[in-house]
Amino acid sequence: MSLHWSYRTQKAVLIISFLLIPLALLVTFSIYPFFKLIYYSFTSWDGLSPTFTWVGFNNYVQIFKNPALFGAFAHNFSYFVGGIVQNIFALILALVLNSRIRARNLFRTILFVPYILNSVAVVYIFKFMYLDNGALDILLNHLGLSHLETSWLGNDAVVNWSLAFVSFWQYFPFNMVIYLAALQSLPQDMYEAASLDGASRWQTLWFITLPNLKSIIQINLLLTVSGALEAFNIPFVMTNASPPTATFLTNTMNVAFTFHNFGLASAMAIVLLIIVFIVISIQQWLLGGRREAA
Repeated sequence: MSLHWSYRTQKAVLIISFLLIPLALLVTFSIYPFFKLIYYSFTSWDGLSPTFTWVGFNNYVQIFKNPALFGAFAHNFSYFVGGIVQNIFALILALVLNSRIRARNLFRTILFVPYILNSVAVVYIFKFMYLDNGALDILLNHLGLSHLETSWLGNDAVVNWSLAFVSFWQYFPFNMVIYLAALQSLPQDMYEAASLDGASRWQTLWFITLPNLKSIIQINLLLTVSGALEAFNIPFVMTNASPPTATFLTNTMNVAFTFHNFGLASAMAIVLLIIVFIVISIQQWLLGGRREAA
């Protein structure tokens, strides 16, 4: 007996059929692990034992009472500042490369190279540069700035800023390309009208370019803030996440895989998620990211 389905029914069946596999993958690898993570955060599971000892909110209390754990967020501050400077620098470069300069395509390619390099390779490059009497010290010496030489990875006052500069150098090309794409999508009619009205370059930048880039700036800042709070690979590879450079995420990994306390590590992951959500929400509110209903 053949089935005679209406067009609407066939359409619904087809859509559901195509969604089954993506939804199954989403539930298997995202939703289910997330709820298991919440469950583990209330236990003292060591990652191997088949039993789970319930400890309630004790893990969360330990996170906020132990300065070695929650206090590591202070080391993320340098990445946050570096990310803000990175966005400003990337926007300036995008404005320059969007203008009519010679060999701008060549400059775009050269400036994008740091982003396509392997992250671990970049860290090792800077690790050798930061060595005592390394490339950076030699450069400062030749520039007559030998008084600025220091132990870039051994001085607690500058080590996190040294690591933040690595992040700045590697990721500014990504922001630059995003800003450049946004600039090239802006209609030229606005600039022609502004030119006819006698607007200067600064007035055009302030009243036309930046307002039209507002949503892109918000997205880039969102990625910057979340990346600063989740900094991991640079301190882990450069200094093996030593106490002066350990971020909250590197501490989370150490608690899980070095001290085998997956319950506490799960609680730290939940805390990090909540803090990222709160910070991004505040950022969106401050930047006027709330959309009014039409």
